[in-house]
Amino acid sequence: MDIATLIGLIVGPGLVLWGMMGGGSSLKMFIDYPSVAIVGGGAFAAALLSFPLKNVLSLPKVMKHAIFTKPRDPQELIGELVHYAEVARRDGILSLENSVREIKDDFLVTGIQMAVDGTDPELIQSILECELDSIADRHSDGKALFDNIGKYAPAFGMIGTLIGLVKMLSNMDDPSSIGSGMAVALLTTMYGALLANIFALPVADKLAKRSAEEMLIKQIILRGVMAIQSGDNPRVVEQKLKTFLPAAMRTSSEEAAAA
Repeated sequence: MDIATLIGLIVGPGLVLWGMMGGGSSLKMFIDYPSVAIVGGGAFAAALLSFPLKNVLSLPKVMKHAIFTKPRDPQELIGELVHYAEVARRDGILSLENSVREIKDDFLVTGIQMAVDGTDPELIQSILECELDSIADRHSDGKALFDNIGKYAPAFGMIGTLIGLVKMLSNMDDPSSIGSGMAVALLTTMYGALLANIFALPVADKLAKRSAEEMLIKQIILRGVMAIQSGDNPRVVEQKLKTFLPAAMRTSSEEAAAA
């Protein structure tokens, strides 16, 4: 888990709880189980209507990926690919077959193995790009699931509020119950807003960030494999791959190498 995610998980709900308990208020007044059922159950039902069941059931796995997956350092990856380029240039590309067993990234293994097997460069690029498209589609599905929850949770909160208002207005004989009835009615709107803005939409944004980071890594691997397969000089390979990095990261990498 990265530090930003940890801070967000603590600060967001913490501020809400602090606001609820301010002025000596009790948390019990903010709890209404039918409202929770309407918002939570409604958002889940909307997800079932919008996506196949297997996508909805994968929600915990997708959330785990958003929170706990640590992106790989692109500079470290570039260094690894330059090393493979040096080995291939010195000992021949077939010598990389021994290195494949030590590589943990399946995408990199696929690329290196095809290069070692003498696969046509255009076919290597086509296969890896197809896998990139498949990865991007899976990431898009995960983000869309949380976007869907974030979109419909406030709507179900409003539906719950309308139900509460109808009940309250149908029982106007007791004016003393109007205040408490209005409070309960408004709770579903609050639950919907909280579910969307403290959970669903931030997780969707985190998934988008994680996807961009992973796609950058895969693009570096793709270009690195193609450069190695074509027999480029390791320095050329490094320069090609550094173009994927921001200028500041390129400078720091060069300074580290010089030191």
